[in-house]
Parts: sequence; structure tokens; C-alpha cells
Amino acid sequence: MSRFQREQLVEEIKLKGIKDENVLRAIATVEREKFIPKTMAHLAYKDTALPIGYEQTISQPYTVAFMTEKLNLKKEDKVLEVGTGSGYQAAILYQMGMKVYSIEINLELHNKTKQLFDELGIRVHAKYGDGTIGWAEFSPYNGIIVTAGSPSIPNKLMEQLTIGGKLVIPVGPRDYQDLFVITRLSEDEYSKETYPRFVFVPLIGKNGWEKNKIK
Repeated sequence: MSRFQREQLVEEIKLKGIKDENVLRAIATVEREKFIPKTMAHLAYKDTALPIGYEQTISQPYTVAFMTEKLNLKKEDKVLEVGTGSGYQAAILYQMGMKVYSIEINLELHNKTKQLFDELGIRVHAKYGDGTIGWAEFSPYNGIIVTAGSPSIPNKLMEQLTIGGKLVIPVGPRDYQDLFVITRLSEDEYSKETYPRFVFVPLIGKNGWEKNKIK
């Protein structure tokens, strides 16, 4: 896969409205084919979500770029990712210079992606566990990004934001979600922006969709 294909993808998502140069540079740099099954490598730079096994997907590049842009982070900021998945989103944040903490609830997927991070030299603090309760040990975070659809906004995540920090999370029923951008204004005040119609796999965990509720 070539740099040219990544740059073509960047041009495509720019036309869809992504303006943050740091986000665009990361998309142009990170090799997406490393994060998908080898049989799908030829689809790596299509602007589409792809299955990665474990009933999970790697998100559409535009969605990754949109959510990352909405975090409004700067270099060295601390960010928590809920749902490591393929590792692509974490790799984008790492490429942008963030201190990345990421939690995955599927042990097999966690182990596989952590090994991939090691192979690629991506220094992400990766943890196996329930991301819906956050990772209090390293809080507060400048940004929290949730890469699966939640039935509601987990209070535990909101509480782990720094003042001025943003939580980007898809919320809604299992078949589609709206993307919420929550900004912590003070100790107990938050603002909310809403962007409609995204589709994510379900967020599993104590404050998400419990496993036994998913059909």
C-alpha cells in the first residue's frame, strides 16, 4: 500500500469537511492495512468500515477523523479510548502526539492489538477491562473517545474529564446512534453538541449494553 493511496483518502475526507491539519497528517501517515485482516488489505484506503473479527469493525476513516477532530486535542494531551478494537484509532491519536490510554473488554482482541502495538512501536497504555467505567487511575483526561455505541452517557466517563476536556461518544439504540460531544465546563457543569446518524457496534460493559442484553 502506498503513501499515494493514503493521500487520496485524505483528499476524500477533506471534501467531507475534515479541516484539522494534525488529523489529516495522521490519516496520511498511519498504515491502515496493518490494522485489518490481510485478506482485506486491498480495501484499506476505502472510506468504509470493515469487519476485523470478534463481532467488531474498524471504523470508517471519515468517522475516525471526525471524532478525533471533535476532541480538539493538542500535542501531549492525555486521552482515554474506550474500545481499543483494531488499534487504528489509538494509532491515529499516538501519531498526533497524544498520551493514549485504551481499554478493550474482549481479552483475545486486547492481546492481539497490544502485540500489534508492540510490533509497530506504538506506545499506547493498553488495558483489558470494562471501559464504560473509565480508567480512574490516570484521570483526569483532556479527551475521552468511545468507539462503540452506548445506550446512554456513562457518568463515570464524564467525571474523569479535566475542566475543558471533551467526551466524544455515540449514543442511541443498537441500529444507529447520534454522536455526542460533551465538554466539561466546571466541576458539575457540562455542555453538549449532537451530530446525527452514525452506526457503531454496541458498547459492552457495566454502563453500556450488558452482554446478555445483546441479541
